[in-house]
Amino acid sequence: MPAVAHRGRGRRTINEINMVPFIDVMLVLLIIFMVTAPLIAPSVIDLPSVGKAARQPDQVLQIIVGKDETLSLKHKDQTSPVTLKNLAQTVKQTQVGAANPAVVISADKSVKYEAVVKVMDTLQRAGVARVGLSVQTVN
Repeated sequence: MPAVAHRGRGRRTINEINMVPFIDVMLVLLIIFMVTAPLIAPSVIDLPSVGKAARQPDQVLQIIVGKDETLSLKHKDQTSPVTLKNLAQTVKQTQVGAANPAVVISADKSVKYEAVVKVMDTLQRAGVARVGLSVQTVN
């Protein structure tokens, strides 16, 4: 029931919010959280681990993406330029005869992400099974 104030001749209601119950509820919640916070054990997060291959690859091909987005294929200390169109065919020809081949993509840090994704997409569409990314910068 609203409070009634007497002023002068008439009676009118006072439109105010009673803050006491609100403060009581907030204090009770504060005490509950203060008591239960130390009881909660910190949760353990299971982070993914690096997978370990059963054995090292027999042959590693390195695709280098240069600063100007040119591609080159490095195999057995020999580097040869290659285009994106014939990249899959060149990689497949180079991998012939290798039992456990792997491809590593190395890119300069100033190269657009899109260029690296295009190389990865081309290799995936060609069916290259093992593709990795190099974490070192290319000079």
